[in-house]
Amino acid sequence: MAFDVNAETAALVDAMGSERLARAAAYTTGAHWLLLVGLVVSVLTAAVIARSGILTRWVPRRPDSPNRTAALSAIVFVLASAVLTLPLTLYSDFYREHAYGRSSQPLGDFLGQLALSTVISTVLSAAVLCVVYWFLRRTGARWWLWATGFVAIAMAALMLAAPVVIEPLFNRFDPLPTGPVRDAILPMAREAGVPPQRIFVFDGSRQSNNFTANAGGIGSTARIAVSDVALKGASLAEVRAVTGHEIGHYVLHHSLWGILIGTLMTLVCFLAAERAYPAVARRLGITAPLSDPVGLPALSITASLLVFLATPVLNTASRHFEAEADVYSLTHVGEPDGLATALIKTADYRNPRPGVWEEIVFYNHPSVEARVRRAMEFKAAHPVSDLPASGTEPTATQP
Repeated sequence: MAFDVNAETAALVDAMGSERLARAAAYTTGAHWLLLVGLVVSVLTAAVIARSGILTRWVPRRPDSPNRTAALSAIVFVLASAVLTLPLTLYSDFYREHAYGRSSQPLGDFLGQLALSTVISTVLSAAVLCVVYWFLRRTGARWWLWATGFVAIAMAALMLAAPVVIEPLFNRFDPLPTGPVRDAILPMAREAGVPPQRIFVFDGSRQSNNFTANAGGIGSTARIAVSDVALKGASLAEVRAVTGHEIGHYVLHHSLWGILIGTLMTLVCFLAAERAYPAVARRLGITAPLSDPVGLPALSITASLLVFLATPVLNTASRHFEAEADVYSLTHVGEPDGLATALIKTADYRNPRPGVWEEIVFYNHPSVEARVRRAMEFKAAHPVSDLPASGTEPTATQP
């Protein structure tokens, strides 16, 4: 009997059961609403900070130290924003995740990591905004061009440093122990140019119960990291398929494309800020010029609105990259069944069957059903004898 791609796809998704599918749909719909709620809260937060006048009362205004003023303004703004948005953060990132079984992290650990991430974002924001305001003061009408170039460099530096400086602050990364999983991943890493000593396992279960892995970095910081969640609750075929997907992102330079998209988005935000600043600042009661960091709330509102409106475009680009990574995994690892069953495990936090417009607007990954169908199409086009060994055998794979 011929292999029926649609029937196999439907059977895999339907195997979740109606209750689990309904729960996944509810979780996903709630996440969509939180995007709108997040926008409203960010705008209200910026308005409260502007109306309260804390950026003028708490930050010394010294004309001879404009860089110090910019840095302190950024620090006060980020910290005040973190405090004002804490209730929403607790609900969306802690209580809701626990309610849906996506996390088992203790509240104390969550708050400790939240405080650490706030400190890091505060320091980075102060450094970046200090330079941006320097360009505003010194480069005249072309400030946005210079500032965008600097932000692009900063994003690249952060991508280089994050795997070795920032991520170890939140998780423990150990060399992946000798065994079937390492034996299975090693040839994939060699093909991607990642050194064997840069294959890690990390305690991803500390924050989330989601099945995940990642591959990234540049040059000496390139690495593959597999969550302990994957090692505890996945077959070898699933680990191979998911790791192959993540290696696909690395090999296809999706992080560099991300920097390019982020740079273009920054450019648009800066240009929009220059044109919209007078009107937004006036509504917030801000009389200072754009070059004065007291106007940070107005810049924040402009950026928040633009990012929200650009969500469908950004998500479309992201879906394209995710689809490319799936194809890389299928063609280089050859685990269509492993990829399909691994994807079903992610359907608990991504409704596998969204509407067409829901997927276009809100999904930064193709729907699970579409991705499973692609895996089944690959399986139908490639007889088992043509595929690398799977299941429990940690064999090397060929393109």
